[in-house]
Amino acid sequence: MTTTSLATLTRPQKAAAILVAMGKPSASRLLKFFKQEELKALIEGARQLRTIPQSDLEKIVAEFEAEFTEGAGQLDSADKMDDILNEGLSPEEVQALKGDAKPLNAAKTPPPIWPQLEKADPLRLGAFIAAEHPQTSALILSKLAPQASANVLLTLEKGLRGEIVKRMMALTSIPETATRIVEGQLRSRVLSESTTKDTSAGQSRVASVLNEMEKSQMDEVMEDLEKSGAPDLDGVRARLFSFDDIVLMTQKARVALFDGLSTELVTLCLRGAPPDMTEAVLSAIGARSRRMIESELSQGSEGIPMADILKARRSIASTAIRMSHEGAFELPTAASQAAAA
Repeated sequence: MTTTSLATLTRPQKAAAILVAMGKPSASRLLKFFKQEELKALIEGARQLRTIPQSDLEKIVAEFEAEFTEGAGQLDSADKMDDILNEGLSPEEVQALKGDAKPLNAAKTPPPIWPQLEKADPLRLGAFIAAEHPQTSALILSKLAPQASANVLLTLEKGLRGEIVKRMMALTSIPETATRIVEGQLRSRVLSESTTKDTSAGQSRVASVLNEMEKSQMDEVMEDLEKSGAPDLDGVRARLFSFDDIVLMTQKARVALFDGLSTELVTLCLRGAPPDMTEAVLSAIGARSRRMIESELSQGSEGIPMADILKARRSIASTAIRMSHEGAFELPTAASQAAAA
């Protein structure tokens, strides 16, 4: 069987090899992102390819900084490239590319995907990135605005986060073809119609309602929604915050939250609170205010309506949500809450 030497492959041949290895469904969706000259170069490159061993294919993939290391190892590239073209392009477009019968009208350049990704749910984008090769993840996050990239990184497991950041530091120039391949995957798997339907407003409305409930009631409703198969629950969870979650906040965030709150309100919300909650709150306020509150709490909570206590706690939780939206601090993510559970 005749093989193609990796050392002699041109860049169009390498790109053609990757497309063929991806298979028709995925590769066909990517073809519309290539210019006419690039498509011609891919066709010519595929015609000259023979068999490519799996080891060489993996080296090609690493060179393009995208994860396609599984799949076809030996390729009959010319025939398969024809199949891909026929799958993704009209007969007239294929004829124009192969025979130069008439020029192919340049396809409209799709809008940049990066601003769209920056508006996407960090949890959803994080789930996509977690399943990708760290090099691909580094490429994606390097294209996002720093704040958006940070929000996504915070949803990832610590070890993976470090591996991605390390690769981001080492990134140099990224081949345009590699970037387009990654963009194609993001369009089809993250920004497709099924996933880009903007449900953030609905998620915010539901979260606003749930945030007015007690923690036990909130958890009960979320459990019912999960059992019923309601979509986009991760987006709702990311917006939930109750008084009980204060123990998950950073010390700096707690100090910012309780700075300026009246001692009467703080005392009331701590009535009947567990020791860890009480300590988390008291450690965030000044020594004088702490002594006053501890003195009040030592006298017991008899005669104080539970409804008033719960109202005070919801008021503080609402203040935390508002301050978070204003950028004062970040509330605990759904991932950190689950880890602490």
